[in-house]
Amino acid sequence: MERLSQRRTDPVTGQRYHTTFRPAPTPEIQARLRQNPRDQEENIEKRLETYYRNVKDLEDFYEDAFYVNADQDPYVVFEFVESCIIKPLPCRKF
Repeated sequence: MERLSQRRTDPVTGQRYHTTFRPAPTPEIQARLRQNPRDQEENIEKRLETYYRNVKDLEDFYEDAFYVNADQDPYVVFEFVESCIIKPLPCRKF
């Protein structure tokens, strides 16, 4: 919630900031920052509710899907995803 709700964008430059982790460098820039309506807490809560309401069904449907730890070097993530794609996921027949 904190990561999403504190994102801001500079409408002049398009540069993105975060009020805690990457604040605007000057008061002038900080004054003109705007928050995307999708990043307001009530909208984030709605998206999370939708996610949690549907995640079990998705996990059941894609039972052979793989988990990607994206908290690694981008090259390592790419190599892992590529290796999973080479052996494609089986399709569920209805």
